[in-house]
Amino acid sequence: MAIKLIVGLGNVGAEYEATRHNAGFWFVDAYAHDLGAQLKTEKGFFGRVGKAGGLLLLEPGTFMNRSGQAVLAVATFYKILPDEILVVHDELDLPPGAAKMKKGGGVAGHNGLKDIQARLATPDFWRLRLGIGHPRELGLAQDVGDFVLHKPSREDNKLIDEAIERGLSVMGDIVAGNMELAVKNLHSKK
Repeated sequence: MAIKLIVGLGNVGAEYEATRHNAGFWFVDAYAHDLGAQLKTEKGFFGRVGKAGGLLLLEPGTFMNRSGQAVLAVATFYKILPDEILVVHDELDLPPGAAKMKKGGGVAGHNGLKDIQARLATPDFWRLRLGIGHPRELGLAQDVGDFVLHKPSREDNKLIDEAIERGLSVMGDIVAGNMELAVKNLHSKK
């Protein structure tokens, strides 16, 4: 099934703009640029929405733990099914620079995914996971909540940007619904 809605997760506000938790926003911003789409604040959709052909892009304007409010509003209005949604988010369980895709599964403590899953009443939406690393794996004593709300190092930022580029390189297949090919290509790229 083709993807009709791409959601980038992040927190709104200048203080969060460059933080790891906003990797999903970074992705959607880059993809909107590639498509020539503009994201505009839509109060009824609780976020910023852009359109490119039949494809919708969304950056929830709520805080991360309320992301599902915006996703549900857009999906309901446009009659988009959960398996036609791709959520792009930061992933602690992947090293910086890794990009993986899957459908369904757990939320691994990610509050944005938790709220989306609760509001859609199913885990069966697609996820593009952008690795940001885990503070313990990176040798840091920092609390996870503090870690995701801080800027990555220059080196990690470069790796996250590379993961975003790899994700963007398979968007043609994703939007066309060639998910198996998109996953294979994404997972085989280094």
